[in-house]
Amino acid sequence: MSTATIADIAARAGVGTATVDRVLNKRPGVNADTVQRVLQVMAEIGAPPRRGRPRRDANLRFAFVLPTDDSPFLGLVDRQIAQSASDFRHQHITEVTYRIDASDGAQFAAALLQLADCEGVALIAPDLPPVKQAINELVRSGIHVVTLFSDVAGSMRETHVGADNRAAGRTAGLLLARMAAAGGAGRDTLLLASQATRLSAEIERRIGFAQVIEERFPKLRMLRVPDLPSGDAAAAKAFTRFLAKGGIDPAKIAGLYNVGSGSAGLAQALGSAGLSGLVGMAAHDLTDSHRALLSSGGFAYVLTQDIHYCVGVAARVLRALCENVRGALNVVQPRVEILTAENLH
Repeated sequence: MSTATIADIAARAGVGTATVDRVLNKRPGVNADTVQRVLQVMAEIGAPPRRGRPRRDANLRFAFVLPTDDSPFLGLVDRQIAQSASDFRHQHITEVTYRIDASDGAQFAAALLQLADCEGVALIAPDLPPVKQAINELVRSGIHVVTLFSDVAGSMRETHVGADNRAAGRTAGLLLARMAAAGGAGRDTLLLASQATRLSAEIERRIGFAQVIEERFPKLRMLRVPDLPSGDAAAAKAFTRFLAKGGIDPAKIAGLYNVGSGSAGLAQALGSAGLSGLVGMAAHDLTDSHRALLSSGGFAYVLTQDIHYCVGVAARVLRALCENVRGALNVVQPRVEILTAENLH
């Protein structure tokens, strides 16, 4: 059995280890002469062991890692993973879902490193340095990693599966700004709400929303709501306090965009303040409560993506990576879907 490593081949061929990895996995970006040189070295000293850990049984073992936050969206994802179990079995995949506390980046990272018995990991994780380092260590040890719905940029994760969150924020800004413009000059303020978050998905949504207002609607005012607590009841209470402080005249509010959880609570607070129907609200994810609010007019828009599709694609990509399938990373990303009371079904 060959004991050659990627580093041995790289040194002998005079290239970087990343180049050798590209040649091994038949990825583009390496010129033909370099490919031939690497293949020649492999013929002389042997190829490295195939990436990935040996299977203990006929099935591949994949971990789906979600934060422990009690958000409706994470509940939807958790249920979708469970409902996909039969599909996974047909693909010879054994899935295990882990819920990890994301409030402490170091603890989250330490928990990730305990998943060394898996062949692949699909995760929703905070974008923090310890988490990036943990992802890199998993990848270096031969475990394939993809991010799901919220990316961890700068890590060695192999791909991301999920909608373009900055585009989602821009879409919400465009929709609410057009509503504001159609409503007359009196209501000229759009509120942007979120929790204190390290999920890049929510940060990207905030950036996209602010960008489109600044670029296309300079006559409108955007105002950030102070970071909200998690949970609908706590978010409603905090938003009600914000309105009562008098920092903003309710008669000026044209729209409210919430990038994360607590949206049902914010809609309740708007209703209690007598602003339902006067203030357009955009939220994310089609939960049962969001469906009801959309139907009743509590929300103007819900932005969503196909969770079933994303979970399935994450598993298929991990399986293809484990089996060294060419084109494993060619992922068709889901689109942001705009739902209103008129197109619910």
